[in-house]
Amino acid sequence: MNMQSTPLTPVGRLASTYYAPPTDALQFGGESSKAPREFEQTLDGTETNAGKRRALIVDDAPDVAEMIAMLLQHTGYSVATAFSATDALATAQSARFDIVVSDIGMPGMNGYELAEALRRLPDYEAVPLVAVTGFTMYDDRDRALSSGFDAFLSKPINPTTLLELIDRLCH
Repeated sequence: MNMQSTPLTPVGRLASTYYAPPTDALQFGGESSKAPREFEQTLDGTETNAGKRRALIVDDAPDVAEMIAMLLQHTGYSVATAFSATDALATAQSARFDIVVSDIGMPGMNGYELAEALRRLPDYEAVPLVAVTGFTMYDDRDRALSSGFDAFLSKPINPTTLLELIDRLCH
């Protein structure tokens, strides 16, 4: 049996909610599964999100996006995830986030292109952008900073380092 495992969640297409995908949310051909209601957290300014900082996490690896999202949720952020730079850009155009944490190496539009596109949006000229990537070549840090990222962390990331960096950039 030839099965393709492509993670597709409603958040990947409509990132107005945070969804931590359970293992049965993987698509093996056909339609993707719908996020169970208990896994959704709206970012519409309702009482549960009032006063919370908003974070957009972008990574084509759902497990990495989920780990960073859970870490930020634990520290009080409302979080949306996108599994491609294209989805992240659409999400950023429909909602304002206080910080964006993005992978660099993604299919299609990469993280460098996403940072450049976000910086062209009026609401994102000064929003902190953090590159979290497995790219560690000699010029990757400089390329990330010149494309619009404010900081660069190599994977595997230290959660404490990431949180301290985000705290410093957002305050």
